[in-house]
Amino acid sequence: MDNIILIVVTLFILATILIVVVLNVLQNKRNKTLKTRLDELEVEKNLLETAPVMNELSKLESFSSNKLEVMYEDWKDRFEEIKENQIPKITELLLDADYSLTKMDYKSALYKIVKLEMEIYKVRTNTEFLMNEIKDITNGEERNRSVITKLKSEYRNLYQKFLKIQNECEEFNQNIALQFENITKRFEEFEIIMDHNEYTEVKNLTKAIEDMLKHMTVVLEEVPTIVLLAKHMLPKKIKEVEKVYQYMIKNGFSLDYLNVDYNIEEANKKINDILDRTKVLNLEDSILELKVLMDYFDSVYTDFEKEKRARDSYEEMNKTIKTKMKKLGDLINDIFSQIGDLTRLYNLSEQDLDILTSVQKELNTLNSDYKLLSEQGKEKTFAYSKLLKELEGLSKRLSELEENLDLSLSTIGNMRDDEQRARQQLDEITSILRDSQVKIRKANLPIIPKSYYVEFRETSSAIYEISKELKKKPITISTLNIRVDTARDLALKLLTRTNELIKNAKFAEISIVYGDRYRFFNSDLDRYLTAAESLFFKGDFGKSLEISVHALNKIEPNFLNKLKELEKEKLS
Repeated sequence: MDNIILIVVTLFILATILIVVVLNVLQNKRNKTLKTRLDELEVEKNLLETAPVMNELSKLESFSSNKLEVMYEDWKDRFEEIKENQIPKITELLLDADYSLTKMDYKSALYKIVKLEMEIYKVRTNTEFLMNEIKDITNGEERNRSVITKLKSEYRNLYQKFLKIQNECEEFNQNIALQFENITKRFEEFEIIMDHNEYTEVKNLTKAIEDMLKHMTVVLEEVPTIVLLAKHMLPKKIKEVEKVYQYMIKNGFSLDYLNVDYNIEEANKKINDILDRTKVLNLEDSILELKVLMDYFDSVYTDFEKEKRARDSYEEMNKTIKTKMKKLGDLINDIFSQIGDLTRLYNLSEQDLDILTSVQKELNTLNSDYKLLSEQGKEKTFAYSKLLKELEGLSKRLSELEENLDLSLSTIGNMRDDEQRARQQLDEITSILRDSQVKIRKANLPIIPKSYYVEFRETSSAIYEISKELKKKPITISTLNIRVDTARDLALKLLTRTNELIKNAKFAEISIVYGDRYRFFNSDLDRYLTAAESLFFKGDFGKSLEISVHALNKIEPNFLNKLKELEKEKLS
């Protein structure tokens, strides 16, 4: 037990020693980090103290300028403020932070270091800003000379360009030349300012020269274009438009809606305004406005061509509509002259008559609208494009009217066709009935089933109903068509029944006769054939054939094929 206690105590002591050592190492490391940062900040403070502000200020002592003297004093005062107040404050903060670090007051030391960094940043910013202001003056001559040299090179290039395009600028040459003279005077002002050490004025002057050269670049680029458009192309185009406009007016075109005279007057005003502004080299939006005018007069040409095409189309369509309306009117008059006969012949519905009446009324309205439009065309009060649009509307209405009339005439025409077709089919159905009657007589059947006579009478009755319907005045076509369809179906059914009776009777007779050779040898066959004979003489030929073939199949398989051969032999 004593040994265990000794071991535990030993481990506790070792752990305590280890913790103390680790904490001491961490503390030394933190202390070293903060000390290193304080040394760096002290270096930065020393750099601020040794900033060459006074050297730069001393360069200004040779410059003789009242304005610079005032600026010099201001800069000197600001530097003194940095040197006498702001830097000493940094020194105090450094000492306080170092003291807190010595006392191992790391929290306070860290706070003072952060405050110190902010103060150094502020002083460094003030110092750099002050240095830049001073260098703007001390290094200004060299920099300004470099800038002005580039501007002079640009000036020479622009002036050479101006000399090449003088002919294109016409009467604006003098205005442009005066502007070049103004720029030359600005260069002379620069030299005077530099001689008098007025460096504070140089920046504004160089900016003014730069702006003037940019403006001259635009002037030399746009003035030739403005001259070409405003003094040559547009006046020529306006004259051409006026010439075509007057020619079309004399030839009967109504072009008031284009406002050509007013727009030409406004265009000339705009051109004169642009030329006046160009004299003072104010070119803002001038080319854009001139191009808009060019586009407008191009569009006027398009409108002229549109009116010419519209007149041709109008005259052609006018003739077509006039002809169509006359034909349609004659047709309607002819229909109404026969309406009494048509009503007597056919059972026309109220809807059919209403359609014809509606077409007649609409045609009268259409005629009135067409006459009014024709008068407007003769008086030339409206543009042909508008007249054509109205005429197209009339043409559409006329087409709809023709469709409605065609629908009505189609109904009447179909009635006539249905009547004619009914008469033709009456002959055909009657012929089918006669054929059936002839065939059944020639067949010499022992007996004809009663059901066949019923079908024959139904067919004859249906044919009579067709004849009866055709004799009515007026004819109801729908009823007539039903009678014809019914009679045709019955007649075809009767013909099929006739052929079937004859065929079954013939095959049944052949089968019974052929089976007679086996009757004395086969009692079952004899019984079947006797039954078949009984059915045959009762007129049930189909059942008779079925029983006889069934019985003979037992003796001669596939007797039905044999039966077909026997039928061919009998025919031959």
